[in-house]
Amino acid sequence: MKKPHRLPRSPQKNVHPAPQKNVRPESGRAVALIWGLHAARAAWLNPKRRFYRLWLTEAGHKSFEKTLEDGRQELLKRPDPKRIERSEMDRLLPHGSVHQGIVLEAAPLPEPSLRDLISGDTPPACLLMLDQVTDPHNIGAILRSAAALGAGGVILTERNAPGVTGVLAKSASGATEFVPQVHVVNLARALDELRQAGYWCVGLAEEGEQLLSACDLSGRTVLVLGAEGEGMRQLTRKKCDQLARLPTDGPIASLNVSNAAAVALYEVARQKGKF
Repeated sequence: MKKPHRLPRSPQKNVHPAPQKNVRPESGRAVALIWGLHAARAAWLNPKRRFYRLWLTEAGHKSFEKTLEDGRQELLKRPDPKRIERSEMDRLLPHGSVHQGIVLEAAPLPEPSLRDLISGDTPPACLLMLDQVTDPHNIGAILRSAAALGAGGVILTERNAPGVTGVLAKSASGATEFVPQVHVVNLARALDELRQAGYWCVGLAEEGEQLLSACDLSGRTVLVLGAEGEGMRQLTRKKCDQLARLPTDGPIASLNVSNAAAVALYEVARQKGKF
């Protein structure tokens, strides 16, 4: 019986969570680890992705078989899968990762600049900006809502914001392949640039004088959300065209930032006539 392919020892196997962008000493190349069926399928079928390795358990191979066939039908250049044991895959990833027997090693996607994102004949009608939101699970969930509800990109700071980690990609359930992330040095300057480009910038805050549904979101819109607890920083607030609140009521008056993003995106989509 042919022995399963053995994973090389990771030089950072004791560092958790595993970073999305890592450099393997033996090759000098930047790599991204992606795991889980939905995240891996979206990445595998993205023609913009370049892949180095695919590891599958026996169960993972069965669930990923259709994706492999779809990739062949699209004539995508992809490496042959390597079969490994589940215990080996567990050691490659952060403790407790739900990998479903599938791990990809790929080159990170190229990231557009803010100017690239909003220029051209058809700039995105809706964008999200996240101020001090650092939890990759939250950002992944926000990306998933952005993909489902038609947002054209998510803007974050270069500092104090996670890159596209495997944890984030798993939480996004494939949305990282469809919704661009743009990291900027300064959110206040980015808001100035967005306003000059014709965007109406609305910050979500509990003290907002208007409900979000009372705001005119029919044109180009940027929704600005801050981290739970701290919220948006003062300068970010000042650069918004207006502050608005969601119509929450009950013993718990605030929403998790990813849930707030989903509700706000739905209102934008509703006003733009999508529903």
